[in-house]
Amino acid sequence: MVILLGSTGYMGGAFFQALKERGIPFAAPTRREMDYTKFDALGKFLKQNKPAFLINAAGYTGKPNVDACETNRADTLQGNTLFPVMVGHLCAELDIPFGHVSSGCIFAGAKIGARVEKDLTKPDVQALAEEDPQALHGFVETDEPNFSFRQPPCSFYSGTKAMAEESLRGIGQHYIWRLRIPFDNIDSPRNYLSKLQNYPKVYDNINSLSHRADFVHACLDLWQKKAAYGIYNVTNPGFMTASHAVKLIEKILKPARKFEFWANDEEFYKIAAKTPRSNCILDVSKLLAAGVKMRPVEEAVTDALLHWIR
Repeated sequence: MVILLGSTGYMGGAFFQALKERGIPFAAPTRREMDYTKFDALGKFLKQNKPAFLINAAGYTGKPNVDACETNRADTLQGNTLFPVMVGHLCAELDIPFGHVSSGCIFAGAKIGARVEKDLTKPDVQALAEEDPQALHGFVETDEPNFSFRQPPCSFYSGTKAMAEESLRGIGQHYIWRLRIPFDNIDSPRNYLSKLQNYPKVYDNINSLSHRADFVHACLDLWQKKAAYGIYNVTNPGFMTASHAVKLIEKILKPARKFEFWANDEEFYKIAAKTPRSNCILDVSKLLAAGVKMRPVEEAVTDALLHWIR
């Protein structure tokens, strides 16, 4: 049996559905039923159920976005760092392998040749991404996060996610699954494609993206294939600019609105954002080498828009 924590959240709900589809027996306690954030309560529950695997999809993302994490730092630290570490220690003590949903937001930029370019809004970088996308390379699992408390500036949210990864090193048998800007075909405040349609202005940048169902199935594939434990970047191969995603939205959904873009970083951060945003590309070579396939990002985004549900 599998234990799923955070089943009522955006990614937890996708894990819930995927486990059902695969016919994998699981339990998904909610905090109303049992406050699994308490060490004793969760420990007792795990000892009683003796799961073969645990999935931690719980965390604090802030609403409506990560800016809320700046003013709710205690909740952010508890949800994104202290809680995962508690889960890790409990699982290690009880010899339960586990998977933890992390984030690619602990990185900024991409690799161009031998250097790391953290600012992907530069015109020459944007032009290179359009003309020669193979020239931009993503961060791999062995790279140290460069958008974290150790390498500021960063958002408080990103700092706590990076700190959780660091704190989990050496604790039990586990996977760390790095998610990056989730989306699918269902309109939701958490869906990147919904956000693009609802923003007053669009912030154009370059990013890896993760289709929600593709992500959870890839995570489960790693576990069921008995892939080596460790960190995995779990994104749809490739990357996409926000402007290109908008073009696909215009072409497929034909919205009535006219999309506008922030002129530059200075305007965006002056008016629309309170904390630095992570924009980055992740390399998924390790995931593919483990025999786990995900659709290219262009295909996944196009498919989501073609089957859009409001």
